[in-house]
Amino acid sequence: MRLPLATLEVFTAIAQQGSQRAAAEALGVKPSTVSHQLKSLEDQLGTALFIRTTRSISLTEAGRALIRGAGPAFDQLSEAVESARRTGHAARGTLKLAMPEFAYHLYVSPILNSFCAKFPEIELELSLTDALSDILGEELHAGFRLGDRVAPDMVAVRLTRPLPVAVTASPAYLTAHGTPKEPRDLLEHNCVRYRFHSSGQIAPWSFNSKDGSYSVQVQGNLITNTLPASVDMAKLGLGLVYTFRAYVAAEIDAGLLKPVLEDHLGLTPGIFLYFPREYRSMMPLKLFIEHIKQQETL
Repeated sequence: MRLPLATLEVFTAIAQQGSQRAAAEALGVKPSTVSHQLKSLEDQLGTALFIRTTRSISLTEAGRALIRGAGPAFDQLSEAVESARRTGHAARGTLKLAMPEFAYHLYVSPILNSFCAKFPEIELELSLTDALSDILGEELHAGFRLGDRVAPDMVAVRLTRPLPVAVTASPAYLTAHGTPKEPRDLLEHNCVRYRFHSSGQIAPWSFNSKDGSYSVQVQGNLITNTLPASVDMAKLGLGLVYTFRAYVAAEIDAGLLKPVLEDHLGLTPGIFLYFPREYRSMMPLKLFIEHIKQQETL
């Protein structure tokens, strides 16, 4: 037998309200609809659920057995429906985000304190990965990525301006191996290369000229799939590294790394947050986007 939810709702309302007319008012339907639904349920079950008199209505034994199970079940269903209605429409709940480590350190870590203080009922779950995350498959709400090229069913929201890049090396490395003057000089140097998680490809080292942008296929004996390790290797004097200028700004200021080829470097598209269209009105996500876009560092 198919579960007769509509008729069970009517039955539960009659039992709780004490009459068919009161049940109709509670459900916002006509009394004739309540009467029809009750008859339909009793016909399906093959038994009477109420004893009707001119003055009152009371449950039969079958009716009492049904209300013991149906009453709490409909209360739970009502709570579940209300919970679903509230979810995503208030400054509370869980927000699951995927992001590269550099994005966390540069743009999320500086705003965590203020965000958590302002929205203490929003639970942030951060998945730190350089791979392009399958938002739906991994049950995430949104992810960070460079550029706004996303699937047709996704929305991309810009979080940062275009980001400058840098090629840097430790002073010790440059003293020992010389300073490249032109991008082609990198072919004579040891370069710490980065391999993308998702595609497995080596990240290109891109430069600008009057004729447009171009890449140099650098070489070296070190490859990583994480920027913190790449920068650490450069600080150890093991080679040159290509990364976001902001990510190595502290090392440059401290003299641990020295930028080279600055006149040949351009900008990356900037960081975007991408998410399914259905989450456009999700309040925790909207509040996070607004908060991070307000920061002066962006």
